[in-house]
Amino acid sequence: MTSIADLSATEMETVYKVLKDVSYGSDAEQVMDVYLSQNATSFGKRNYTIVFLHGGAYYLSDKSQEERYIEPYLRKGLNVVNMNYRLKRGIPLATSDLTNALNFLKANNADYSLNLDKVIVTGFSAGAQIATNVGLGQNNPSFPDKLNTKISIKGIINFSGPVDGLDVIEKIFIDHEYELFSNAGKALFPSEGYTSNEVLSVYAPVSYFDANDPPIFLWHGGLDDQIPPATFEQFVSLMRKEKDTRMFIPNGKHSPTEEELATAYVEIFRFLEGLYSKSNTCRIAQIPLINHEI
Repeated sequence: MTSIADLSATEMETVYKVLKDVSYGSDAEQVMDVYLSQNATSFGKRNYTIVFLHGGAYYLSDKSQEERYIEPYLRKGLNVVNMNYRLKRGIPLATSDLTNALNFLKANNADYSLNLDKVIVTGFSAGAQIATNVGLGQNNPSFPDKLNTKISIKGIINFSGPVDGLDVIEKIFIDHEYELFSNAGKALFPSEGYTSNEVLSVYAPVSYFDANDPPIFLWHGGLDDQIPPATFEQFVSLMRKEKDTRMFIPNGKHSPTEEELATAYVEIFRFLEGLYSKSNTCRIAQIPLINHEI
């Protein structure tokens, strides 16, 4: 992807057919925007379908509010799906919507001609947790939401998404001084009070990490006051040096600045470029996994 020149705004208008608010379920929030590129098939093995999920603590926000995360993919001419999911009804229901959306696309792919054998799932914050959970859980029989067998997730890109320590994160939100945060925390799971570790483990990506999982690109900040850096430690210790990439920003906060985001996408396109090297390992792996800091 690094060798592909960015499209101009005028070229993007020509290259893309945009389908807005495509329904993938019966709920009003189960909608997605599908960006179909005329250039995608020319990318060969790197004809990825990018599926992005917005953040918002499973409580607020919308696909239109975080389009800066999909713009770099659109400038490359990749097929992109920017999706909403059900809010204020808990992590389990929201998580199932990524599976629902992908299965819908597969069932109706005559209308889209997407390459669903090379899906990259990605998101910010809550959306990144969903993407990482579904991406890692598909080869684990205990994961509750199953994709169609003809859908294959080839990579995961996580911006500030919880991967572990959900008990810590839930308490931060429930006990927060601001009512909005507190209400969001109480809505994470459909139960009263703090959620049991047994339930939390089902939606902690670290629970599903194994050697056969797709490569992961993880971005997180050292000054994140919503998802504490300590909750990433076990997950990072499991990351595979031959496949995975971590970008740790010591002074980074929960949401990357424009400069941090631009730097991240330079590395993300190298990550995507490396997914299909001859050794089937990520060529970006020469960047130190633990110490790649900005």
